[in-house]
Amino acid sequence: MTSNDTDPTGNDTAASANDAEADPTVMLPPRPDRRWTIAKQLGLDTAVVRFWGVDDWWEYDTLQRTVTRFADHGFSLDVVEDRPPMENTVLGEEGRDEEIATVKTLIENMGRLGIDTYCWVWTENPLGVIRTSDSLPGRGGSQRIGYDHEWTERAPDHEAAGITEAELWENLEYFLDEIVPVAEEYGVNLALHPDDPPTSPVRGVPRIVQSVEDYRRILDLHESPRHGVTFCQGNFSAMAGDTIEAIREFGDRIHFVHFRDVEGDERNFVETWHDEGPTDMKAAIEAYREVGFDGPIRPDHVPRMIGEQDREDAMAGYTDIGRLFAIGYIKGLIE
Repeated sequence: MTSNDTDPTGNDTAASANDAEADPTVMLPPRPDRRWTIAKQLGLDTAVVRFWGVDDWWEYDTLQRTVTRFADHGFSLDVVEDRPPMENTVLGEEGRDEEIATVKTLIENMGRLGIDTYCWVWTENPLGVIRTSDSLPGRGGSQRIGYDHEWTERAPDHEAAGITEAELWENLEYFLDEIVPVAEEYGVNLALHPDDPPTSPVRGVPRIVQSVEDYRRILDLHESPRHGVTFCQGNFSAMAGDTIEAIREFGDRIHFVHFRDVEGDERNFVETWHDEGPTDMKAAIEAYREVGFDGPIRPDHVPRMIGEQDREDAMAGYTDIGRLFAIGYIKGLIE
């Protein structure tokens, strides 16, 4: 359970942090498939959903059927890790109020259905998660994903390249002023994911969620405990600073964790196996426990292993065998 359980009216019931523990979870599609079966075999009972190929998924009926579908298979749906269209919102262009109304609808429906956390990003599509390689050699011939900013610098500027950092900050504040009160009313945690890669600019477009300092400024925009962080360890590891100390600093504002690691910095890195990166992963789990984090924690961006290179559903970073290793590793650290 997360630290702020809510009933459908949005009323909070507090849980003791001393009795709480992080919940290992995994990202799943909205309908049952082999990944659902694997998750149950791993002993998981919480889920994170992303709505690949589903139209208007933020409407009540679609979300409600998704929640009950997960429940029918023994899962609690704790996180929506997806975003309705927000390009106009990020850029401050005509149509942003209509987009923000859709996000409000999503949050309201999440609250009604008891889905705790909304993981979102503040980047212009298609400049979200960018990788320049999906086959970097890893141990035993596994294939890892990585980023080299040199390749991005060769790309043409994005059509939004004229926007300034100041405008992005102004647009973000406008968005949060509209959304945070709705999240408070309906008891939903807003968990902002870092820019990935956490560097700026990318194809001429500035980024403003790329450092610990950026997060301090963003969280200061609204002191609400509902306005918080998706602590993606890989991104924080690539940023300048100490990942473990950042966990302690943001503490009760962390609502969701992506448990992964990288070698390198924000402009040149490779995703690592969970047990061979530079971050002390045991110390990370201990830090989450120290700050009372009891939310969902999922593995992220695992290497491809033998037999997975040619499968159509083997999306880079989300293949099954590497996730089996990662879930076991997380469970072992927590225990």
